[in-house]
Amino acid sequence: MNRRAFLAGFGAAALGLAARARPIRVAVDTRRRLAAIPSDFLGLGYEISSVAIPGLLSARDRTYVQLVRTLSPRGVIRIGGNTSDYASFKRDAKAVSAPKGTVINNVSLRQLGTFLEATNWRLIWGLNLGSGNERQAVAEAEAVTEAVDSKLLAFQIGNEPDLFGGRHRPSGYSYEDYLKEFRRYRDGIRAKLPQTPFAGPDVAGATDWVTRFAVEEARDLKLLTHHYYRQCAGPSSTLSKLLHPDPKLGPELAKLRAASKKADIPYRICEANSFCGGGQPGVSDTFGAALWGLDFLFTLAYAGCSGVNLETGVNQLGFVSSYSPIRRGEQGGYIATPLYYGMLAFGRASRGRCVAVDCDASGANVTAYAVAGDRAGLSVTIINKDASLDADVSLSLPKTMGDGRILRLKAPSLQSKEGVRFGGSAVTTDGRWRAAGETEVFRSRGGRGAVHVPRGSAVVLKWE
Repeated sequence: MNRRAFLAGFGAAALGLAARARPIRVAVDTRRRLAAIPSDFLGLGYEISSVAIPGLLSARDRTYVQLVRTLSPRGVIRIGGNTSDYASFKRDAKAVSAPKGTVINNVSLRQLGTFLEATNWRLIWGLNLGSGNERQAVAEAEAVTEAVDSKLLAFQIGNEPDLFGGRHRPSGYSYEDYLKEFRRYRDGIRAKLPQTPFAGPDVAGATDWVTRFAVEEARDLKLLTHHYYRQCAGPSSTLSKLLHPDPKLGPELAKLRAASKKADIPYRICEANSFCGGGQPGVSDTFGAALWGLDFLFTLAYAGCSGVNLETGVNQLGFVSSYSPIRRGEQGGYIATPLYYGMLAFGRASRGRCVAVDCDASGANVTAYAVAGDRAGLSVTIINKDASLDADVSLSLPKTMGDGRILRLKAPSLQSKEGVRFGGSAVTTDGRWRAAGETEVFRSRGGRGAVHVPRGSAVVLKWE
C-alpha cells in the first residue's frame, strides 16, 4: 500500500470512529444548591469475622491504613454483616474468624481501635441480635466503647432483621417483634452506658421498617440505616445490567429521604455493593464496576444520603468478595481494585454541595454531576458508561469560570481488572495516589467549553 492509499484509509477509519461519538450537552447551575455531601460520606463495610483476623484492621499494616486514608481523610467503617448474628465476644478467648462461629476478644478490639486512630475514620458496630442475648450485647458494647472511645459513631442491633423470619426467628417475624427486641437491648446497654448512640434498623430491603422506625425512635437515633445491592450474584448479573439504571433504586431513595427529613435524622446506606453474595466474578472486579461505583455514589449524594459503606474483604461465606475495593495482591500486601478507583474519583470530586446539572445525553448512557465547594471551587464529573459510543460534551458553566483541570478515569476496557488510572496515575504499592504532573487543561471561554469522554470512561473537571 502506498502512502496516499494508507492515509486515505486511515482518514476513512478516523471518520468512522468520529461517527461513533455522540454530541452531549451539560449545563451546570451553581445557583441551585442541593444536598451537602458530608466529609465522612465514604465508607467501607466489613463482616465482623474480619476483625478477628490478626493484623488486618490494625495500625501496623501501614499500606492498608494509607489505602483507607487515600480514599478520604474522614470516613466510616461499618462492622457487621451476616456473621455478626452468629458471633460472640469473649474477653480473653482465642480470636476465631468463621462464618458462623466468629469470636472477638479484647485484643481484636484494641487492634481495631488503633486502626481507627490511624485512619481517623469512625465506627458503626453491629451487635448480635440473631443468636445472642441482652447480657452478651451489653458486655460487647462496653468492650467496644472502651476500645474505640470517641471513634464510635453508633451501635446497630441485628443485621438485616427484616430477613430474620425462618432464619434466626420463627416465620412471620415482624417489625413489631424487632422493635420490642431492639428496645430491650438498647435499654440494657444504656443502663451501663447512658450516652451510647444507636442506628437502625439496618434492613436488607424493607424500607417501610425504616419509615416506621424513624417515627417511633426519632428522639433517640443517630442514623437511619438500610442496605443495597443491585441483585444477588448469578447468571443474570451482567456488566450491562450493572451499568444501566436500577429501576428500584430511585423510589427507594425517595422514601428514605422523606423519612429522614420528617424525623430530622440522616440516613446512610451502611452496606452496599454491586451483587450480593460476594459479587459476580468478571463483573464486580472489573473497570465497569469502577464506573458503576462512581455513578452510584453520586446518585446517593444527590438523593440526600449521608454516606455509604461499600463492602470489602472476607464475606459471610468465608471467601474474599469479587467486589472488594481493597484486596490482597498476588505478591502479598494489599492493592486497590478497579472499584477503589471509582471511590477515589468520587472522593476528589465531592467536597462541597451538589448543584443542579442538566444533562442531555441524546440516548447515550452518560450521566453528569457537579459539586460546588465553599470557596468558589467546582468539580464536574461526567461518566460515560456506554460500551459503544464516545461522548463529545459541550459544557455550560458560570461565565466567571476560567480554565480547569481534567482528571480522567480510564482503563484498557470495561472488562479490565488491571491498568486502571485516575488523573494519569495508579495507586502506588504503599497505598498513595497523586495526579500526574502533566494533566490536561479544560479551556473555558465565557463559561463554555468542550471535552471528549471516550466510551467506558469518566472525567472529573476541577476548578480549585
